[in-house]
Amino acid sequence: MSDGRIVSLHVCTGHFEPMDDVGSVNMLAGFGIEGDRHATDSPSRKHRQVLLMDEETLDVFGLKQGEVRENVTTSGIDIHSLPKGQRLSLGDQVVLEITGFCDPCQFIEDKEPGLRDRMTDRRGMLTHVVEGGVVNAGDSVKPL
Repeated sequence: MSDGRIVSLHVCTGHFEPMDDVGSVNMLAGFGIEGDRHATDSPSRKHRQVLLMDEETLDVFGLKQGEVRENVTTSGIDIHSLPKGQRLSLGDQVVLEITGFCDPCQFIEDKEPGLRDRMTDRRGMLTHVVEGGVVNAGDSVKPL
């Protein structure tokens, strides 16, 4: 498994609001990204705190960074090959744990008819924050 890097970071501030493209985020252990509408310590949502997507997959589907509502866009690491339970370090502080595939929803289908089916098991990986800290665009992404 190869290392990658973070090419962009996005924060969701409201339901169906545009994603904010930011240079850095503060990830809080057991909670998610500070200021993101999906950040929660609710046990039922713990597995959905941060969404990872790789730019290589976005390119295959002709999508832009942040367009599938991912929080972290990576390059150089095959996000979709990572098994549930795999931990990743982001930068020098943060550790995320893969919790599973993000199922494409109606939002994806509304972008382009048929895209939902084509993106099955390719819409990114859901994670929860094991160790928090600041993450910056350009930081490394390394499987642990």
